[in-house]
Amino acid sequence: MYDTTRSTPDPLKSALQRFKYDRDVSLAPVLADLMAAHAPLLADDYDVVMPVPLHKQRLRWRGFNQALLLARPLVGRVRVDPFTLRRQRATASQVGLSEADRQRNVRDAFTVDRPERVARRSILLVDDVYTTGATADACAGALLDAGASRVDVLVLARAIR
Repeated sequence: MYDTTRSTPDPLKSALQRFKYDRDVSLAPVLADLMAAHAPLLADDYDVVMPVPLHKQRLRWRGFNQALLLARPLVGRVRVDPFTLRRQRATASQVGLSEADRQRNVRDAFTVDRPERVARRSILLVDDVYTTGATADACAGALLDAGASRVDVLVLARAIR
């Protein structure tokens, strides 16, 4: 977890910012190992692991989905599915938005293209940072509406306001 109210530099916050915004993919293995080492959830307890999807415009800009790079090392026998849950519309960056604005921003932004891939399955949803839970809630809602039996969320960091 990192504390956004601290005035002293936070190494995890700095690494995450370099990873996402400076597109430093060399940090992916270290951050993924850190998340896996402290994960209270075991990927093997799920039918499928799904990273929070990026819209294709953001994916083109960044060049990678940071949640997918964090999810891959978690899995053993479990399938990682980066395609079934899809961000169907571009959304503004959540950075700097209030909780209410974050919820509005991602409302109906996610869809499940092939519900049969999630029906009656337990899903581990992976993302980099949990701030208000708006993105996780929107993704979980889409997955549950498509028939998932359970959705748990695993993140690398929890932003503290």
